[in-house]
Amino acid sequence: MKIAGTHYRTIWCTETGSIRVIDQSRLPFEFATVDLNTLDDAARAIRSMVVRGAPLIGATAAYGLALALRTAGSDAHLEQAARALQATRPTAHNLIWALNRMRDVLKDLAPSERADAAFLEAASICDADVEQCRSIGVHGLEIIRQLAEDAGRCVNILTHCNAGWLACVDWGTALSPIYMAHDAGVAVHVWVDETRPRNQGAALTAFELGAHGVPHTVIADNLGGHLMQRGQVDMVIVGSDRTTAAGDVCNKVGTYLKALAAQDNAVPFYAALPVSTIDWSLDQGCDIPIEERSASELTHITGRTSAGTIETVRLVPESSPALNLAFDVTPARLVSALITERGVCPATPAGLRSLYPDRGATE
Repeated sequence: MKIAGTHYRTIWCTETGSIRVIDQSRLPFEFATVDLNTLDDAARAIRSMVVRGAPLIGATAAYGLALALRTAGSDAHLEQAARALQATRPTAHNLIWALNRMRDVLKDLAPSERADAAFLEAASICDADVEQCRSIGVHGLEIIRQLAEDAGRCVNILTHCNAGWLACVDWGTALSPIYMAHDAGVAVHVWVDETRPRNQGAALTAFELGAHGVPHTVIADNLGGHLMQRGQVDMVIVGSDRTTAAGDVCNKVGTYLKALAAQDNAVPFYAALPVSTIDWSLDQGCDIPIEERSASELTHITGRTSAGTIETVRLVPESSPALNLAFDVTPARLVSALITERGVCPATPAGLRSLYPDRGATE
């Protein structure tokens, strides 16, 4: 995808050996990059949400492990670095998936060979993510195209949080079909939930849709149900940070409420995700660990003043506590279908097995 006509990935290796990422904490008001040179840099970038989105978290963790192995390649250092990275964000399965994949590649290599091999494998993870997201877009495009043909007008799509290219390495998950539809000449309009408390929709989804020229409108999180009642939403499409083997979807908090409203109004609700997001060891969404983040994300908000300065202000009384759980789980029964890099399937164990007969509960 492009910013001001220039193609970017969200993460890449520089000629000097640093790992460069887009600093998403400064969007939408400033486009800037940050160089990661150590394990601590990578862990801090994930924890502070300089990088975020399940696939990008996994890619950053892979490069973080590679950076750590430049210091020492021993088994002990490898495991210590992997534990430090895994502790940064508990919900996104791609983080665990990427670290396990790196371990499998590195475990039988000599310590002196591990750093170079780790950088190659991290790059491979990034390339695979780009291709998987592109394929998700291809499969999701057909759903949007059919809706457009049936309706004979612009397709109104609602999305929650940011599951675009900023959340991945390129293309995105939930937004990939939208980009492909737009590029193919299919008329689309996106309702962008603001996604409190961090406002990833208003700050990130709106930013990247605007940069690509996709028509969109930012709405308050609680407006989605009303728009569905009025027939102004043709489909909902979201990403997933962790998907169970039974098809339950864990995404940014508020997704479950959108799914309930969609079911009540007969609006199809889709989750778009790559295989790295599927946790084959879990059958129930209630077993997914839900990250609790700092209450300050809820009690404060950052924005640009009329004078052009970026400021953070408090929204609630000083004496009021706040609970900031970052994710919720949408049961599979509320999900119309899953859109993956291998195709579209029902959100059921049988549906997932039909696309991934080579996968299982041992992963």
